[in-house]
Amino acid sequence: MSVKIKRIYEPYSPTDGYRILIDRLWPRGVKKEGAHIDKWLKAIAPSTALRKWFDHDPEKWEEFRKRYHDELKRSTAISELAAYVHEHKTLTLLFAAKNEKYNDAIALQQFIDHHSQP
Repeated sequence: MSVKIKRIYEPYSPTDGYRILIDRLWPRGVKKEGAHIDKWLKAIAPSTALRKWFDHDPEKWEEFRKRYHDELKRSTAISELAAYVHEHKTLTLLFAAKNEKYNDAIALQQFIDHHSQP
């Protein structure tokens, strides 16, 4: 099993495997017909309040990650995502954020990695 992350604006590749958009809002400028998305899992995204509070501020990264992981522990969407992770050899989490170092996709990937280890 491999869980990758990728900006939705990057070109589609067959090596992406099963592609899940993890943003609550549809990305600007992306047409649904050409997005190559297998699933749009809005419920896995951080709450609107948390997303707005964080605003991709590197100073808030650690606290954002902690709060988002707490939200994920209470989310029913995490079990749906876990099923996709176990069902597909390769899975790519798609996100729209410009900041590729501090975003919810990275925090979600870390959560998955941490909770999938024996």
